[in-house]
Amino acid sequence: MNTVTNPTTSPTLLYTTIESPIGELLLLGDGQTLCGLYMQDGRKPATINPSWEPSTAPFAAVTEQLNEYFAAHRTVFDIPLAFEGAPFEREVWHALEEIPYGETVSYGEIARRVGQPSAARAVGLANGRNPIAVIVPCHRVIGADGTLTGYGGGLERKRLLLELEQGQTIAF
Repeated sequence: MNTVTNPTTSPTLLYTTIESPIGELLLLGDGQTLCGLYMQDGRKPATINPSWEPSTAPFAAVTEQLNEYFAAHRTVFDIPLAFEGAPFEREVWHALEEIPYGETVSYGEIARRVGQPSAARAVGLANGRNPIAVIVPCHRVIGADGTLTGYGGGLERKRLLLELEQGQTIAF
């Protein structure tokens, strides 16, 4: 992934929605970078801002790569990303990008990786604020005891994404 840590604010944000096996996804970007991917059927659907402009063409590569991912033909995304968030949140989101496809880590492990071993709870909050679901794989973070915990798209979607990545045949 190509990550832009401090994006320049574009006067116009573009968006589109696409259907996926986990429901409708809202894609948000500036025409060059992706700054949002939201599960509209999840617990935290994004509200489309009236200043955003609908546009499909700038999201062709994202759509193609997501389709490949859901078909189990893609394990790594190559999409320019732009994160807007507090420095700690961006550290956590960058750590999420480093979790290999098909693997999981605990919130405590992410806290250790960002140099704050006692901040597992803060990692959970930052994980929940991840603005680019699926591509920045917050679904790969699990509880210390191996259980599935908290996911903006709902635990069933988290389970489905993890099963997909572990090569299981799943019914979306």
